Amino acid sequence: MNTSRFRIILYTLAAIISLAGLADATYLTVQALTGETLVCGGSPDCFRVLGSSYARLAGIPMAAFGTLAYFGVFSFATFAAFGYTRARAFLTLTVGTMFLVTLWLLYVQTFILHAFCRYCLFSAALVFGLSGIVVLAPSSRRSP
Repeated sequence: MNTSRFRIILYTLAAIISLAGLADATYLTVQALTGETLVCGGSPDCFRVLGSSYARLAGIPMAAFGTLAYFGVFSFATFAAFGYTRARAFLTLTVGTMFLVTLWLLYVQTFILHAFCRYCLFSAALVFGLSGIVVLAPSSRRSP
């Protein structure tokens, strides 16, 4: 398989993964903004995490930032699949930022809150997958 086709497949996969993250983050954002109770399969940990002070930044639900980030990843991955070089750079920057924020939020859940949100863990898995794709995606530059 040539490099160009492999890159297109990876960016398409990234776009599809980001749609799952977009759905997850949008659901959490709507729940946070409407004040409705989340359906977490009866796990009290979900409520402890999403009701904590770490679930908001400047009064904005963290999930809202996730919604924007996943939408950005979807857009950049789609443009990157069509060969736009700048989109690849923005995709890498966005996914790298998401990776670092995810590490922080996993730290908070593990060592500060001692509780885990299933939706958050799902999002973390998606971000780790997106990070792997960004690392695996071949550079557009050709080697001599």
